[in-house]
Amino acid sequence: MPDSRGGSTATPTDDIDTSDPVHLTVPEALAGQRLDQILSELIPDTSRSRIAQWIKGGRVRVADLKLKPSTTLSEGAVIEVELPTPPPAEAVATPMALVIVYEDDDLVVVDKPAGLVMHPGAGHQDDTLLNGLLARYGELSPVGAPSRPGIVHRIDGQTSGLVVVARTEAAHHHLAAQFAAHTVQRRYRALVWGRALPEDGTFEGWHGRHLHHRVKFTCQHPNGKRAVTHYRGLAEAHGVSWVELQLETGRTHQIRVHMAEANWPLLGDPLYGRPRRIERPVPLRQLGPDLGLKRQALHAFELGFEHPTTGEEMIFESPLPEDMAQALDALGIPS
Repeated sequence: MPDSRGGSTATPTDDIDTSDPVHLTVPEALAGQRLDQILSELIPDTSRSRIAQWIKGGRVRVADLKLKPSTTLSEGAVIEVELPTPPPAEAVATPMALVIVYEDDDLVVVDKPAGLVMHPGAGHQDDTLLNGLLARYGELSPVGAPSRPGIVHRIDGQTSGLVVVARTEAAHHHLAAQFAAHTVQRRYRALVWGRALPEDGTFEGWHGRHLHHRVKFTCQHPNGKRAVTHYRGLAEAHGVSWVELQLETGRTHQIRVHMAEANWPLLGDPLYGRPRRIERPVPLRQLGPDLGLKRQALHAFELGFEHPTTGEEMIFESPLPEDMAQALDALGIPS
């Protein structure tokens, strides 16, 4: 639905593919020339018009500043270029073990483990959830890019829990419409650093890519899209809170951003948090930073939607993964 700033609601997603930027140094021979001219020489396989689009789109920076195509640069200036990931080839089938919670001719619900990326992208071509699903079912909904058939929504690679994937085009459109209308029930549980989390409340902000840290997002973007997360504090021990969260919208990294910007960052979040250690009691300190968690402590434990063919209300739940259950047990918090 349109937001109050005139934007439209995007297809919900909790993850995004980004590649590391390249760094190019201006040589003496190109000193004093325009930025777009310099880049057309340093990246000869790319047209100058496309380079200008990168610059205007914020993919090119010098000293972390956005520049114009006409900006002249001196010798030795370091240009940071965020190269777009080339469109991947059609996804291939790769047999793998998957936890299938539900399947029929229209859709499949999967309990995704932390560490499994949703679909092919930078650094992952044949080892994703989608590759495994293609090996199991042969084909999925043709909606979307060739590398992402059937993908209706996403969760981060290092987030565990439930996702629904469409097997037919009709099911895909029906499910996507439910996500866009915010009628899909998505509840998460998380361990966050911080005490005194209110019993319940709502985080709301304007979500977009961070203006200075391009791999991060913020909910304080001047031209962002509305992002809403409802939360409920469940328990607290040793400076760590156990929280339930419900998504109203589904922006990239939404829960991680909301919690971090409210000063309750997720344990184990490498991007929005920082490693912390509990000093007392000793057994907790011995678990190491973030109670030994090697990924953000976020689990998509409940997923509910209307079946696209039968109209039946379907709700699925996922048990807490072992790493988060062990952290809760160490804290003395019932799961």
